[in-house]
Amino acid sequence: MIEIIPAIDLIDGKCVRLSQGDYAQKTIYNENPLEVAKMFSDAGIKRLHLVDLDGAKAHHIVNHKVLETIATKTNLIIDFGGGLKSDEDLQIAFESGAQMVTGGSIAVKSPAVFEGWISKYSGEKIILGADVKNEKVSVGGWLETTDLELLPFVHNYMQKGVSKVICTDISKDGMLEGPSVELYKKMLEKEPKMYLIASGGVSSMDDIYRLNEYKISAVITGKAIYEGKITMKQISDFILL
Repeated sequence: MIEIIPAIDLIDGKCVRLSQGDYAQKTIYNENPLEVAKMFSDAGIKRLHLVDLDGAKAHHIVNHKVLETIATKTNLIIDFGGGLKSDEDLQIAFESGAQMVTGGSIAVKSPAVFEGWISKYSGEKIILGADVKNEKVSVGGWLETTDLELLPFVHNYMQKGVSKVICTDISKDGMLEGPSVELYKKMLEKEPKMYLIASGGVSSMDDIYRLNEYKISAVITGKAIYEGKITMKQISDFILL
């Protein structure tokens, strides 16, 4: 059964969502991320995807205090991403309560550092963040698109020990128009052992059921929850299936 992982994106310590990664298209959904995290935990959710959008822009971890608060006051297993660019950033994230971290830009810009993290912490704790636009990898909080092709990029890191990959189709993110199922099918055909975490575009439980049909391991959803397209009861019922 596919794992549902809700997302909390942080700007100025508040729970926000962007549309297509555009910082100018920001909606604040809650000024208290802990309140949101507790709501998820109460619904039976085990995992949380926590993104430091301030960190992604600043190129270093910023919202680690929010991470620490959620980690100490809930039982959620947190994967944390955004702005992790150095060994010090990584240490702060783990010491603040993250059980896993996601590296995207670092995997592109400083592959030696990222490979060092995989060697030190294992491919279970280090998740590859593959954010894409037209199957090209994007970095820097989605502000920069590279010439790197998605499939070879993922294959390279799978060979180096990564097992979990979050793939976000930027063109879908925050648009509530459905996820990139065909892209995910293509990825799993190439790397059938990958623990693929689909992200972007989820608009309803129907989308999650569809991803589940294609044996996708997990799905991240944010805006659909915050705008009431997916309810906590629906998620609870799905978890109990």
